[in-house]
Amino acid sequence: MTAPPATALLVLNAGSSSVKFALYRIDSAGELQATAQGEVDGIGTQPRLSAHGPQGDAVDRPLSGSAGADHRGAIASIQGWLREHLDGTPLAAVGHRVVHGGPHYAAPVRVDAAVLDALERLVPLAPLHQPHNLAAIHVIRDADPALPQVACFDTAFHRSQPAVAQSFALPHELTDTVRRYGFHGLSYEYVASVLPALAPRLAGGRVVVAHLGNGASMCAIRAGRSVATTMGFTALDGLPMGTRSGAVDPGVLLYLMDEHHMDARALEHLLYERSGLLGVSGLSNDMRVLLASDDPHARAAIDLFVYRIGRELGSLTAALGGLDGLIFTAGIGEHAAEIRARVCRDAAWLGLELDEAANRAGGPCISTARGAASAWVVPTDENLMIARHTLRLLRA
Repeated sequence: MTAPPATALLVLNAGSSSVKFALYRIDSAGELQATAQGEVDGIGTQPRLSAHGPQGDAVDRPLSGSAGADHRGAIASIQGWLREHLDGTPLAAVGHRVVHGGPHYAAPVRVDAAVLDALERLVPLAPLHQPHNLAAIHVIRDADPALPQVACFDTAFHRSQPAVAQSFALPHELTDTVRRYGFHGLSYEYVASVLPALAPRLAGGRVVVAHLGNGASMCAIRAGRSVATTMGFTALDGLPMGTRSGAVDPGVLLYLMDEHHMDARALEHLLYERSGLLGVSGLSNDMRVLLASDDPHARAAIDLFVYRIGRELGSLTAALGGLDGLIFTAGIGEHAAEIRARVCRDAAWLGLELDEAANRAGGPCISTARGAASAWVVPTDENLMIARHTLRLLRA
C-alpha cells in the first residue's frame, strides 16, 4: 500500500502514567515533516495535556473526568487536540514504541491480530512497560480497526549481536527466552543513521553510544550494527539510572529475600523505583538537581554514575576490539557538560582528548583533532525513527 500525498503519521509512546505523541506530515515528495508533539502526563492521578503545534500554538491544561483517567481517555484527548491541527489531512497510520520484541522480532512489524497475540505473550518479559505499549495499540484498533498500526521494538536493533553476546551462563533449556535482549534500540538506530552525514569515518567504524537519561545504557556499534550493550534481560541491567539500580550481584537479591523477607514485588519496587541516583543520593533522580547540590550524597551518586560509565566503556571497547568514537545522547548525554567532561577525561587512555570549549558549547564534536578517538554529542530522535519505519512499512 502506498501512502497518498498530504497524509499524516502519528507516533505514540505509551508509558505507565503518560502517553507521548508526535505528528508527522508526509509531503508530496514523500518526506516526513514534524508538525506537532506533546504528551498527556499524570494518567489516573492528575492528568495534564501539554502540546505544541505547527504554528507555534501550544496547550498546557489539566484534564478532567474520563479524559485522563486511563490510556483510552488520554489518547482520546490527544486525538481531539490533533484534529484541530490536521486541517482535514487524513491519518495514514500510527507507529508505536513497543519495548519488547522478544527473540523473534528483529524489525518493525505491521500489527494484526496474530502479532498482537504474540506481543501479549511477551508481557512477562517487560511487565512494567509492555502492557502500556499494547494498551495504546488496542485503543487505536478499537476506534478504527482499518487504520494501519506499526510496532517498533526497543530490542530489535540488538538482534544483530553475536549469540555469545546475548547469552547467560544458565542451563540451555532456559536460554530460548532468558537471554540478553538490550533496550534503547530505537535511539541507537537513530544515532547510527545520522553518522554517515555527521561523521562519515565513524559510520563504518567502532563506536560506543552512551544513551544517558533517566533510563541509561550504552551500546557498542560496529559499522552501524549492535555488537554488545549494557542492558540485558530487562531494562534494569548495566548503568545506574534515575531510580533503577543497574547491575546488582544476583546474590544480593537472594540475601534480601532470605534476611529481609522481601518478595518479588518488594524487590521490583526497590530495584525499579528506589535505587539508582535517587537511592544513592537520597535527594533526587534528576541529574540537574544533583549537579547543583553540595550534598555529599549527591556527589557520591554522580561519582558512581561516572565510574560505571567508564567501566562499561572499557568493556564495550573490548567487545569492539578498539574505539574510534564515543557518542553522548539523551537528556543527560545531550545537556550535562560536566558529566561528558568527566567521562572523556577518564577515557584518555582510549585516545580521547576533550575540547573543553566545544564541550561547554554542546558540540557536536567535543574532542580535539589530536586524539586517536573522537567524542560527539548527537541528539536522539526515537519518534522520527518510528515514523520512518512506519512510513516504510506503509509503502511496502
